[in-house]
Amino acid sequence: MMKNTALAAIHQSLNAKMAPFAGYNMPIQYSGIIEEHKTVRNQVGIFDVSHMGEFFVKGPDALDLIQRITTNDASTLYIGQVQYSCMTNERGGIIDDLLVYRLDLEIYMLVVNASNIEKDWNWLVDNNHKNAELVDRSDELSLISVQGPYAVDTLQRLTSYQLNLIPYYHFRELMLNGIPGMIVSNTGYTGAGGFELYVPNHSAVALWKAIMTAGSSYHIQPIGLGARDTLRLEMGYCLYGNDIDDHATPLEAGLGWITKFNKVFNGKEVLQEQKMAGAKLKLVGIRMKERGIPRYGYRILNTDGEPIGAITSGTQSPTLKTGIALGYVAADAAATGTNVLVDIRGQLLSACVSKMPFVQSQIK
Repeated sequence: MMKNTALAAIHQSLNAKMAPFAGYNMPIQYSGIIEEHKTVRNQVGIFDVSHMGEFFVKGPDALDLIQRITTNDASTLYIGQVQYSCMTNERGGIIDDLLVYRLDLEIYMLVVNASNIEKDWNWLVDNNHKNAELVDRSDELSLISVQGPYAVDTLQRLTSYQLNLIPYYHFRELMLNGIPGMIVSNTGYTGAGGFELYVPNHSAVALWKAIMTAGSSYHIQPIGLGARDTLRLEMGYCLYGNDIDDHATPLEAGLGWITKFNKVFNGKEVLQEQKMAGAKLKLVGIRMKERGIPRYGYRILNTDGEPIGAITSGTQSPTLKTGIALGYVAADAAATGTNVLVDIRGQLLSACVSKMPFVQSQIK
């Protein structure tokens, strides 16, 4: 049975186009993907991303567990800081990518992808050899994301705390719209800057309405998952299930920067061997030179017409007005500027390996 978020009635009242996503009935678009995309890039938009999962790891053994299941070094986190990381299996494949929040000396929050909540929870439990306290609050919390150049100005009207004092990838627990103890996090998935707000389900509707009122002078608009996808693709951010999965390793996916070999974690030995030998495949950005939209599964070929990889995510960039994509290619074809061909419904169209992000980040 499909789940609804606490904000489902609001989406329906706004005549959002709803569709199943990761087991939830989610808004895909309201006014239209291109218009919503431009709203976030130029003004401010509000997203319901309450389908994401939130696990709390507590106690003296909390850090030990997180260190063993994630590739990044969580020991460097201080209270109020957020870290991007991933969980790997014994083969070095990516179980999920996630955010790690350090809430207190012995309390952490893991924010995981909606499609992986059950899988991730089971992995956490199976690896909890020292009995850290685990709590799944995924069904209790809503997650509202406010993104765009006017996100800070919008939210500042709802709190006395100076939000511009919260650096990127940091958070504060504070009162927002009269709701105490909210986690207000300077993170997002758009490259446009803004905050993600963790709020109890019973306060989600009131908070959404307050944000819409506060942002009215900045022309705030609700944004669906369709524009969220085009926004993250312009930044070259991975989507689990498309660009990364249980078979792709962080080294292949360009996530070597969150893979720290100064500690023990699942799949470390396999990844060390891959690092020494060199990954055979690499995730790269692809930018079309000819008119055409690259889509998931389309073949990537070298200029001699030989297959060298495949598209994992692709779209028409609303900002660049050209086709952009992510895809895995053979390592010897992964250099920026390499000319390639993309097989779009039988037509071999010119493209090239592109540096990412495709669009300059607006995060200050």
